[in-house]
Amino acid sequence: MTQAARPFGRWAVPRHPPRVHGGVDAAGPLPHDFSSNANAAGPLPSVAAAVRRADRTRYPDPQYHALRQVLAGWHRVAFERVLPVASGSAFIQQFTRAAAAWAGVRRVVLPVPGYGDYAAAARAEGLAACAYRRLAQAPPPQPGELWWITEPASPEGTTAAPLLGGWLHAAHAAGAIVVLDLAYEPLRLDRAAPGPVRTDATAWQLWSPNKACGLTGVRGAYAIAPPGAEDTAQALLRDAASWPLGADGVALLQAFGTPKAQAELAASREVLRAWRAGLASLLRGRGWAAGDADSVVPFFCARPAVPPDAAALRAHGVRLRDAASMGLPGAWRLSAQPPAAQRALADALAPADMEALR
Repeated sequence: MTQAARPFGRWAVPRHPPRVHGGVDAAGPLPHDFSSNANAAGPLPSVAAAVRRADRTRYPDPQYHALRQVLAGWHRVAFERVLPVASGSAFIQQFTRAAAAWAGVRRVVLPVPGYGDYAAAARAEGLAACAYRRLAQAPPPQPGELWWITEPASPEGTTAAPLLGGWLHAAHAAGAIVVLDLAYEPLRLDRAAPGPVRTDATAWQLWSPNKACGLTGVRGAYAIAPPGAEDTAQALLRDAASWPLGADGVALLQAFGTPKAQAELAASREVLRAWRAGLASLLRGRGWAAGDADSVVPFFCARPAVPPDAAALRAHGVRLRDAASMGLPGAWRLSAQPPAAQRALADALAPADMEALR
């Protein structure tokens, strides 16, 4: 029997390791979750209220006219450049597929350490993948390449802001397609936002505000196409699954683009800044090497003298994110959490502290 004639259940399915994420796992939620990058000082009250008021009895407008008008006005871009998507991960898959089919992309260039969905989307389309560690040391962009830049980066929280303007100009001149994944831009705590994030006219922008809102259980994101790519944005919306955003996602995105939500977010950043400092101090006191000085967001990577005991962590209701699956073995990504969570973490690490002193 030829492969094309194989019955259902006997397909030649590729074997890849499962993707690892922070947050809830099969054992359920824990009260002190340092593994998720959701805004621990949230949820933003006005956004949460808007989600509660969402009308779930009707389909949203399939073209999302009102939502796109709000987002276009907030970003000061043309309505046609705004593309609502089901989630940041869904956009990564859809855009990679479209770049291969419509633009002839044959290679994806992605950050390592970084988000695993970039590589997964490239594999699904049979595209070659090339990794870079830091944008400053990355190879020159080439025609036929799709570049993913997470700004600020995860898992380490670093920023390439000083380089972005000149680098994006060079990438555009070379004919590369670039997407700035700005999932953590609203949570930037330190250093001014890079100009290209606000005004760049060459790269696509991907925004996933549910993290900043503290509502990661509500799925919804949007992309902003560069000028001249309006037709591509419209084609992506036309060819996506019908109603990629439900009523909850529409409500979250509409509320996020309001002055009230932005004021609430600014207040939460002040809280997160203090919590991040406390977390870094706690870890250093336990012999960890904390990378908070390199991070501009409420999370950073740290390396322990002795690997933390998973059973002890869970017994204290604590979850951390092992960064090995993101390409950084031996490191752990931790997000800023309230003082009660930090006390639980300190108690959970106490046995490892004793081991390190032996």
